[in-house]
Amino acid sequence: MESLLHLNKYFWKYRLRLILGLIFIFISNIFGLYPPIYIGEVFNIISDTLNKTNYDNQFQNLIKTQLSYYVFLVLAFAVFKGLFMFFMRQTIIVMSRMIEYDLKNDIYNHYQKLSLSFYKRNKIGDLMNRISEDVSRVRMFLGPAILYTTNLMISICLIIPKMASISPKLTLYALSPLPILVIAIYKVSSVMNIKSEIVQRQLSKLSSISQETFSGIRVIKSYNQEKFAQNQFMEAAIDYKKKNLDLVKVNALFFPLMILLIGLSTLFTIYIGGLEAIAGHIQVGDIATFVIYVNMLTWPVASLGWVTSIVQRSAASQERINEFLKEEPEIKNSISKTSTIRGDIEFNKVSFTYPDTGIQAIKNISFTIKEGETLGIIGAIGSGKSTLAELLCRMIDVESGSISIRGENIKNINLFDLRSSIGYIPQESFLFSDSIYNNIAFGKQECKNNEVIKAAKDAGIYNNIIQFKDQFETMIGERGVTLSGGQKQRLSIARALIRKPKLMLLDDCLSAIDTETEE
Repeated sequence: MESLLHLNKYFWKYRLRLILGLIFIFISNIFGLYPPIYIGEVFNIISDTLNKTNYDNQFQNLIKTQLSYYVFLVLAFAVFKGLFMFFMRQTIIVMSRMIEYDLKNDIYNHYQKLSLSFYKRNKIGDLMNRISEDVSRVRMFLGPAILYTTNLMISICLIIPKMASISPKLTLYALSPLPILVIAIYKVSSVMNIKSEIVQRQLSKLSSISQETFSGIRVIKSYNQEKFAQNQFMEAAIDYKKKNLDLVKVNALFFPLMILLIGLSTLFTIYIGGLEAIAGHIQVGDIATFVIYVNMLTWPVASLGWVTSIVQRSAASQERINEFLKEEPEIKNSISKTSTIRGDIEFNKVSFTYPDTGIQAIKNISFTIKEGETLGIIGAIGSGKSTLAELLCRMIDVESGSISIRGENIKNINLFDLRSSIGYIPQESFLFSDSIYNNIAFGKQECKNNEVIKAAKDAGIYNNIIQFKDQFETMIGERGVTLSGGQKQRLSIARALIRKPKLMLLDDCLSAIDTETEE
């Protein structure tokens, strides 16, 4: 339960809605408390009438009036109970949806703050699963679990004293199967919880395989490995099906078990109630009242085991969420004031080793780039060229040595100002599944049409774009899958050029472009 304490700030945020919801639950239970008594009175009236041998028209009219009165009361109370049940769902369940929305946004925002090394350590499918499936499980605790638990507590406090005031003996017999029901459902739910966790882990694996397959579809097709990819997915899917079937088998015990124990409770009520009525300790109508009360208590009591399972699963999911929320970004912006990015750039005995692999990418690198100058760095694959670019953007931080701009260590420069001043074009051209126009405009969110067109012309992609049917509104596939390698690279260059950056970093971004266009 400790992991669920993270949700307290959300409960506080929506405290008024939560308090209102609890009040509505109480009021709906009050309106549900009296109809069984009225129905019992109807049975008593009918029973007394049947016992009479002679009755005139006046007596018949009186009976009809009484019956009509109780029918009206039952109907009125049912309407008000339903109305307040609607209100309680509009507060508690809606609150859970609002918290779900906030939690997803908080996780997503936190993901964006985390450093690149975090994404290298974790699979995308797992990240997506935590923000979708795990948050959905937590919402079940925020909404249904709170609603049903509160409803159970209020129902017990209101109904059992009412039953005991009519007949303590019958109350004891009528409620005797319910503790067994709670324990049985708890046991079943605990097994379901364990199996659900296994299913959830397998679903994460399945999501990761799907994501990797669709991202690398070009490689799969070019190597004619569709069958291999299909088999890989099938193996994971078969495993997922088996684990799900194990869960379904346990789940199949839930409702038959509940119906059996509810039936026993009703049977005890009718049998013992009948004996008590014959002995004259209670009236016939009290049996009907008890049967309705028992059925009113059955689902709340049965839900206790289900709620326990929900809480366990929610706690496990929130723990998985907290695991990532506790991750601190390795690169932090400690400067609040605005920084001006201009002047000479100096690398002074810079070294960097990748912590995950232990590979030293660069060692004691020193050089200076004067403002306005261009520097080309050539080296073999893996010699650290991309590392230099990432260090300058502060995607990663130096292990030793320092990088400074106009004599100021970049760690003492506002991180957002630094990155906003850089037009970085990485080796892998990443494009969003959006229009060509929006992909270029991504480099400068508030830009005009003529700026987008000029950037496309400067990047040598304009002539290609106007040949497309929808021109700049042409939708490109995920990661730019519908474009050629050279077109993707030139769009990436246009995206950087539109920013008019003070510092341009080109990390081998012309590899798929012909020599003439490259010039």
